[in-house]
Amino acid sequence: MTTALITGATSGIGLSIARQLAGRGHDLVLVSRDAERLQLVAAEITLQFGRSCEVLPADLADLDQSRAVEARLADEGRPIEWLVANAGFGIKQPFDASTVEGEQAMIDILISSPMRLAHAALPGMLARGSGRILIVSSVASFAPMGTYSAAKAWATCFAESLQLKYGPDGVHTTALCPGFTRTEFHERADIDMTGLPEFLWLDADAVAAAGIDACEAGKALSVPGLVYKGVYRLTELVPRSVKRAIVGRMQ
Repeated sequence: MTTALITGATSGIGLSIARQLAGRGHDLVLVSRDAERLQLVAAEITLQFGRSCEVLPADLADLDQSRAVEARLADEGRPIEWLVANAGFGIKQPFDASTVEGEQAMIDILISSPMRLAHAALPGMLARGSGRILIVSSVASFAPMGTYSAAKAWATCFAESLQLKYGPDGVHTTALCPGFTRTEFHERADIDMTGLPEFLWLDADAVAAAGIDACEAGKALSVPGLVYKGVYRLTELVPRSVKRAIVGRMQ
């Protein structure tokens, strides 16, 4: 019986990943700031899939609460086979108009948290010779578009480096890089997305399935959706100067 720990598990891509991993036979440890919603999600998944769901309320920007999650990952009496680092948020304001506290909190969640959680999970996974780490990044990681994309660029590079280093030892890491996905993300950030064309939207369940499949297959990178696969290929081909010019016209 294997267990998956998922951060940001109560909504959006994280919730879809939780449901699908339960459907594939994994017990779950669900992590989120919202304790009440965690209990509801755990009860729903247990009822639907018959899997054990442990809840671990935690704000991963708080170091003490993060350490509790890290301790759970490092507990070899209750091994974690899958780590899904999904927690995240965005900031609506441009860099000059945001608060440094908000920027730091975002860096804590998007960079420090995946690093700390992976560091806690890896020793046990390596000792067992198996494990999966799925880091939810973004296609924003392929373009210079502010602090969020810079943080996601770190996440993508980090996941690729873990796969290169530890994939041969049976511990596989994938950066899941979706584009615009129908979740609560933009609403929570108070970002108006009403003008975005329909063809640019992805379904959270499809994104989750792509990430899980890629991680099971030992792939370092997963970019769901034909449109975003094309965007990724384009960013790989054009010089950085051209990429900067394109992004500059968009801002």
